[in-house]
Amino acid sequence: MTSFLSRLFGKSAAAPPAAPDPVLHNDFRIFPDPIKEGSTFRIAARVEKTIAGEVKSHQLIRADTRGSLDEATEASVAKARQAIDQLGDTLFS
Repeated sequence: MTSFLSRLFGKSAAAPPAAPDPVLHNDFRIFPDPIKEGSTFRIAARVEKTIAGEVKSHQLIRADTRGSLDEATEASVAKARQAIDQLGDTLFS
């Protein structure tokens, strides 16, 4: 009944956004995921790597913000690459 009413009043069920393709760096997968905070975006990304058949994951969140989603996405990838280069697999410890 709810979906009928939604269609009747012009609302459609929105599909969830497609997961972005990861950025590959030294066998790690970087999924940029900036967090909207007011009119800015906080730098954030999920970093994954498969180690011994198990997917390890680390959520990277920085205090830095950017004014646009594109800038925050680029900065998120750059910060994740920096963390990978500095910490390697210890990122998951």
